[in-house]
Amino acid sequence: MTQCPIQARENAELLLAYCARKLDPQTAAVLEQHMENCPDCRAFGETQKQVWAALDAWEARPVSPGFDRRLYRTIEAEEHGSWRQRFLQPLMPLRLRPAFPLAAASVLAAAVLLLRAPEAVEFPEPAQAEMVDVERLEKTLEDLEMLRQLNLMARAEPAPSPSM
Repeated sequence: MTQCPIQARENAELLLAYCARKLDPQTAAVLEQHMENCPDCRAFGETQKQVWAALDAWEARPVSPGFDRRLYRTIEAEEHGSWRQRFLQPLMPLRLRPAFPLAAASVLAAAVLLLRAPEAVEFPEPAQAEMVDVERLEKTLEDLEMLRQLNLMARAEPAPSPSM
């Protein structure tokens, strides 16, 4: 072994095989010699040995008496289930399944609105819209100018004197 198994990803399975006790004795001896000098590989090996020890100590709970009967009943119900259960549910993640009816209703409502929408409103052509705006602007400027002149005239006229 020329490279550290942790640093060379292609040799990483050697450490896993060593911890699972699946290496031949010669390769295991070479890896053990490397692990004496490499703290990363040694730490990985110790951690994996703890995992394997925990798995060896784990005991499965006994299967309940009616487990097989319930399992076969569930399998049969799945095989004879509705098309929605057989085709749609495997496609949707569990967290999206409650939202599916709402999404389908929204798509249906949007389709109805699009198909039954009133005729499109006709908007003026952009050139006509600019003409209307320019004409309004000119009219407004003329009105402002007329008001300014009236204001100047009102200031210039002397106040009528009271007659006696």
